[in-house]
Amino acid sequence: MHYSKPMIDIVMEVRRRLPSDLKPSVKLANPELLSELAQHYPVSRDTITRTLIKELMQLAGESWPERLSTPAKTDSPKTQTKVYRGQVSLEQRSEKPTAPEPETKRPLRVYRGQVVYS
Repeated sequence: MHYSKPMIDIVMEVRRRLPSDLKPSVKLANPELLSELAQHYPVSRDTITRTLIKELMQLAGESWPERLSTPAKTDSPKTQTKVYRGQVSLEQRSEKPTAPEPETKRPLRVYRGQVVYS
């Protein structure tokens, strides 16, 4: 596929906004770039990223915009929304609540760069 200048700009902006685990696969040299972005679209929570991916698919033409028509999951039971000082964040919840393990080691105490044994 040949990318136009607006498409290249959108791909670079999407790459900047994606999580670090997806960045290696989002490159213009990757022949499966649009397919991978279409798979990430329903999972993405960032509205700007979703809009950029949608615009990229429209610029790509053909059948790409139809691949995004799958409904996105709104709030899965494995995630929890937390608000701290006005910032909304999603955190993963564990399946089973685990009790904290008792600490057997004492914390290491350091004073002026030297380990202190007490």
